[in-house]
Amino acid sequence: MKKTISLLLLVLLSGCAPHTERIDIAGSTTVLPIVQAEAEEYMNAHPAAAISVRGGGSQVGITSIINGTIDIGIASRPVTSVEKTLAAEKGVKLIQATIAHDAVSVVVHKNNPVNNLSLAQLQSIFAGKLTNWMQVGGPDMAIAVISRDVSSGSFEVFSDVVLDSVRVVNSAMRLPSNNAVVSAISYTPGAIGYVGLGYLNSYLKALSIDDSMPSVSSVQDASYPLARPLFMITLASCSPATREFIDFVLSASGQQIVARQGYVPREEMQQ
Repeated sequence: MKKTISLLLLVLLSGCAPHTERIDIAGSTTVLPIVQAEAEEYMNAHPAAAISVRGGGSQVGITSIINGTIDIGIASRPVTSVEKTLAAEKGVKLIQATIAHDAVSVVVHKNNPVNNLSLAQLQSIFAGKLTNWMQVGGPDMAIAVISRDVSSGSFEVFSDVVLDSVRVVNSAMRLPSNNAVVSAISYTPGAIGYVGLGYLNSYLKALSIDDSMPSVSSVQDASYPLARPLFMITLASCSPATREFIDFVLSASGQQIVARQGYVPREEMQQ
């Protein structure tokens, strides 16, 4: 009788065990540092959890969640109407959660003496109309334009705010990730590009745009023109383990990780 009761308790307790199935995450390289840090801390607290995180771009993340090949898509721009239609055609409902806020930070080589550009100057540079730093108050040095590829949410935000339907110059180097942009600009004195707040370092120089610097405070007060929210996207039918991890990211502990990675926590935008 005691053995039967013990077996019954074991069955009941196993039903209350935490969900430990694998969680696959992919998408924006801007959001990547946040989610990698979140996953590490979560797995430290939940040793049986297995979370895989990779980049690929916002478009890849959202398309993959719609196609059911991952559990969470991470994106640096909202789901588009086209993507919502595609999801509806596949019979799935997307849930989009804002996990942080960011600034698309315009950056140059650390030794470039230029400190500020207007939105109009920035557009002219990326359109190939301004080709030398001397034209914007800098040294006599050719401008090397570095942009992101079309699958990037950062490119879409930059395109909407800065380019306004103007095409990026054909000579621009199009790179697949924030890290690739950081590396290229670090070794190219005449380069200009853009990265997320979390990628700023001593090898880069962030420029102010219309006299507003990319920073936590300029994101909070909306004075920086390239501020944007960051997202996690999943299906309404996602697993309990997936929901639990997203809840952790949105919790006070998870938002502290957002701040440590150099981004702006959700609650700081609600004050």
